This record gives sequence, structure tokens and C-alpha cells, in this order.
Amino acid sequence: MNPLFTGLFDDAAIFPPGNLPMADAVRAHRERAESRWAPLLGPFICSLARWDELVAATAGGPPLRVSLVVPDIATDLPEHPSVEIVAVEGPAASASGGALTAYHEIGCDEITATRVAALRDAGLRLKIRTGGVRADAFPSEARLAGALWAAVRGGLAFKLTAGLHDPIRHRDPATGFEHHGYLNVILATARALQGYDIERALADQDGERVASAVAGIDEVLVKAVRHHFVSFGTCSISEPVDGLLRFGLLEDPR
Repeated sequence: MNPLFTGLFDDAAIFPPGNLPMADAVRAHRERAESRWAPLLGPFICSLARWDELVAATAGGPPLRVSLVVPDIATDLPEHPSVEIVAVEGPAASASGGALTAYHEIGCDEITATRVAALRDAGLRLKIRTGGVRADAFPSEARLAGALWAAVRGGLAFKLTAGLHDPIRHRDPATGFEHHGYLNVILATARALQGYDIERALADQDGERVASAVAGIDEVLVKAVRHHFVSFGTCSISEPVDGLLRFGLLEDPR
């Protein structure tokens, strides 16, 4: 398994637009965790508001690794033997997540070198929203480039969420929304580490060109890229996996 993609896909199946019922989402996650694609899988993402549903759906099985979305990352966290909270994700807060990995969500336009330094010094990571159910939830290439540049050059790890099912930037024919591609983000992160302009990498809609550039990232740079770009939340795991297969970046063991 290419380490560039290990643990890249956080399972957000219960969130829009997927909206899978909790029991079905937990069952599918556990099945994937036992499949050949297990190395690609990150934690299951669930909101604190649905904790009781999560506990009911996980009861009787092995502990489920969960990243918990909370209203404040300093929130006191619940506990249950069937759930292993490995990270928290939330908006602005006055304290870090303690021993847990904590992702602090900030809008693209607010991600500056100063904010990045403050998060880094507080032991926090950054969460960037890259899509949603409205067109204005999708940041432009320039806005996302500014946020990624600030994070990478400031030495801050980050995750993305929403709108990244497809590996390549494209316009959704059904909604007309302009979606970023997760391979574009990987390439842009690599370019930022090298000190190059990254907006062009985010804007590129030539899938073969982007995939070829990603395939050419060397072992040392792969580690640096994933140190910064930790993962992204996706309500579909199969779609991004199919994208890697389509561009020959993942070997199908069947």
C-alpha cells in the first residue's frame, strides 16, 4: 500500500450528503476495517449530539475508533467500552484537546500565519472545510491555496472535510458546484513544501497529469506531505478508492 494514501479517508458516512443510518454506517465501517482496503481507512466520524446512537450501534462489537465532532474542543468527553475516541474536531475554543489529537476548524479566509502559529503552539491541528450543500461552502482555488500555504509553511498538520470524493477538481454536473480534488490537494501540499506556487496544482483538471505528478512524489516528500495533510472526511469511502484505482495509483489485489 502506497504510504501516501494510508489512513487518508476518514469515514463521514452519517453526514450529508450521504446521511447513512448510524447502524448501517458502523456496520460498513467495520466491514471495511476487515477488508483489503483497511490501510486506507481513518477513524469513523460522529458528532457528540449522536453519541447515544453511536453507542447503541457499536454495542457488542470491538471498540470503534472515532473522531468526535464537538461544539468546543475543550468539551468533557463521554466514555463507553465500544468506542475509542482517537480525536476531537470542533470550532474555536480556549483550550486544546489535552492528550487527544484535536482539530480546530477555521474558515479559509481566517487562516493566517499568525493563527497557524497560535494553533501550532497550542498543540492543535487545523480543520479546513472544502465543500458542503451550498455553492458558497466550496472555497475557490485561491482561497484554499492561501489556507494550505499558511498551514504548510507554518508547520501545522491539517485535515479537510466535505466535497472531496473525487480525486480531481471538477464541476459536478448535477449541482454545478466546483469540487476540489484530493489528489490536487496532495500535489499542492507537496508543492508548498517545495516552496512552489500551489494555486495551479489545485486548479488543474487534467486527471492524468495530476495523477502522474502525484505518482512521482518521492519517499521523503511523501512523509512530509502526510505529516501535514493527515486525512479528509468523506461520506463515501468507495468513491475515493475507485478514483485511485482509475488512475493506477492503487493496485487492486483481486
